[in-house]
Amino acid sequence: MPVENWTSRYLDELKEFRHDLHRNPELLYDVHRTAQRVAQRLREAGVDEVHEGIGGTGVVGIVHGRSRASGRMIGLRADMDALPIIEATGAEWASQIPGKMHACGHDGHTTMLLGAALGLVESRAFDGTVALIFQPAEEGGAGAKAMLDDGLLSRFPIQEFYGMHNRPGFPLGSFATGAGPQMGSVDEIIITIEGRGGHAAQPHATIDPVVVAASLIQASQSIVARNIDPLKSAVVSITQMAAGDAFNVIPQVVTLRGTVRTLDEATRDAVEARLRDLTESVSRGFGATGTLSYLRHYPVMCNAEIGVERAVAAASTVAGEAHVTGDLSPTLGGEDFAFMLNERPGAMIMIGNGDSAPLHHPKFDFNDDAIPWGCSYWTTLVRQRMPLA
Repeated sequence: MPVENWTSRYLDELKEFRHDLHRNPELLYDVHRTAQRVAQRLREAGVDEVHEGIGGTGVVGIVHGRSRASGRMIGLRADMDALPIIEATGAEWASQIPGKMHACGHDGHTTMLLGAALGLVESRAFDGTVALIFQPAEEGGAGAKAMLDDGLLSRFPIQEFYGMHNRPGFPLGSFATGAGPQMGSVDEIIITIEGRGGHAAQPHATIDPVVVAASLIQASQSIVARNIDPLKSAVVSITQMAAGDAFNVIPQVVTLRGTVRTLDEATRDAVEARLRDLTESVSRGFGATGTLSYLRHYPVMCNAEIGVERAVAAASTVAGEAHVTGDLSPTLGGEDFAFMLNERPGAMIMIGNGDSAPLHHPKFDFNDDAIPWGCSYWTTLVRQRMPLA
């Protein structure tokens, strides 16, 4: 079957809800308006419980099925935050907040889970309980971890977690996922190189940290090329360099910043160790001092095999087997849903956004036509995971 019939009754409302979120984007944990809108609509829908302020500004809605004999509870998660990007879509519902926009589709993710809430409350055709998790701060703030640290699992005995993210370039009405590592760890690196500053016309009297930095940037690229198993995945990207205040002065200090991405913890450890060694040894070779601050933000996101099987089954029911991929290749983009999957089995699935601009692009916009597909996936997954006797 394509999409479930009940979605047609809510589609106009859901589109307008999504457009309202898109016009009013909020960043990280400062999603007070978004969270309030979500909580209000959940209450209006008749959700059994609505809990606010979890992990700062997270919202959890609880929906009980007609029966709770199974004792099962599954968690469905959507992210709510936007990005610090100037929008260039020209859409009627474009951002009204300068410098902020929903460039990753979290407005659509939130809307699809809200739509699922409407359908689940209306039918309650399942045996168990659903926790609808609306999470802040996915875009670098580790909101998933904040919600877990704030007692998400102690307050709600969730046994499985499922997430969904849109994917530009995938056809509308298609789904894709895969077992094992699916999204990379997200680590931040800050390298400080201290030399001896001085006049640019007298470099022999200085220890030029810019030259050290240039050598270190080159050397850092040898880590993946020569120190990591070619069958493993890793990225070392130096993305920022801060040095000096005048054209004729060799600075005292250079700061480099960047990111490391991997798909397993052993590789992650190896990259950190080698980068630390290079930072110290290359700097020392020039007579400078180099220090590395290595910040581990998000772990590798791993889908459980059983979670993928369940996600594929639900998506195939909605879209047909021909439009569902269960062996999606991993990406080194990060996702803090990893924290939830480290606590309970489950899976993240991708939903097609059609021929749109890429994620995190000023012209990206979530495809409204994906809303009924996503809502149908959620409610189908719930019925299949917690069937009535």
